[in-house]
Amino acid sequence: MAEHINIEDTMPVAPLGLVVHDSCRKLGQSVDKKISEYRKHQNLNHRDTAAFFGYEKDSYIIDCEWPRFGTGEGKSVLRDTARGRDIYILADVCNHSNSFTVNGFVHYMSPDDIYMDIKRVIAAIGGKAHRITVVMPFLYESRQHKRSLRESLDCAMALAELADMGVNDVITFDAHDPKVQNSIPLCGFDNFLPPYEFIRSLIHYERDLMIDKDHLVVISPDEGALDRAVYFAGVLGVNTGMFYKRRDYTKVINGKNPIVAHEFLGDEIDGKDVIIIDDMISSGGSMMDTARQLKDMNAKRVYICCTFGLFTEGIELFDKAFDECTFEKIICTNLCYHDPEINSRPYFIEADMSEFLATVVDYMNHDIAMSKVHTNTEKIQEVLRRYNQRLETEFLADDNA
Repeated sequence: MAEHINIEDTMPVAPLGLVVHDSCRKLGQSVDKKISEYRKHQNLNHRDTAAFFGYEKDSYIIDCEWPRFGTGEGKSVLRDTARGRDIYILADVCNHSNSFTVNGFVHYMSPDDIYMDIKRVIAAIGGKAHRITVVMPFLYESRQHKRSLRESLDCAMALAELADMGVNDVITFDAHDPKVQNSIPLCGFDNFLPPYEFIRSLIHYERDLMIDKDHLVVISPDEGALDRAVYFAGVLGVNTGMFYKRRDYTKVINGKNPIVAHEFLGDEIDGKDVIIIDDMISSGGSMMDTARQLKDMNAKRVYICCTFGLFTEGIELFDKAFDECTFEKIICTNLCYHDPEINSRPYFIEADMSEFLATVVDYMNHDIAMSKVHTNTEKIQEVLRRYNQRLETEFLADDNA
């Protein structure tokens, strides 16, 4: 969570409006509620001025629908005005639970369908908004960010298309490769990371975690996640390591070169707790292979922190690995849809990002500098200080007893 401050004597750039797609309904409503709570205590001395018209409201969500014809073709319909507003469109392109009917058959929405709905609502706004920001926690087509063979550059194409349609900013979280923003150099692109929410959720459920170099290591499951692991380890004051995925480049299975082995690079982890940090869990096979290898290296406990828990091939693999004591907890944010089944598992922890996202939207609506939101180092160190102080107090109490 970013520390939300009262934004006194700071005008909003325009009246706030949230367009919440059906794929992001729960998160969007939570963000809307928190912004409404913030503004009950902000700029109380300016409520009667024209610049603050509509500043305090019970809800900022604009009524919008995405109906479908019998053929599956769709459109976007705004039931409220967007003229002159600072619009934020929230959508979760990975939500596979929404459906519509095509020629009498149920069709579940793919990321392509949801991305098309984003473009539809931009078209429905018709250039009448003061500013448009698209909030895609999971960046659409972010894994197709570079060209290896003769293949499409889908993420760059999508970002360029949004910019051409008049989008001013794109907000995303833990982009697979943030350098994809080079495709829209004249458009805003904010990529936020959730390390504070990870550590806060972890120490809330694990009350005996020793966070120092002698007891904890942060691991990157591959070279692509190394920057995340280095930052996380640096803030926690512990060592880091990395697994290198050795692949068979003579074969292609399901569009990928199969992994032959995971090679570990790093310090000794014998008897230490391990945190694996990555941007996503897709099928989970690679992540579970990493966790098993760490246990084979005599890691004490294994915790997995991933921004997006997609679980594209179900959770049976994770249930089995948990029963085998391969890992202790999986921590994922609520920035993408989770099946109710995974939420019921004892090993799954959902880190709530709604307050963080509400702060981001509120700050941007006031054109406030985002430096404190981007860098939560001080917040992480403060929560660790309180946690370590509590541990010390408990240990002293046990000694006295």
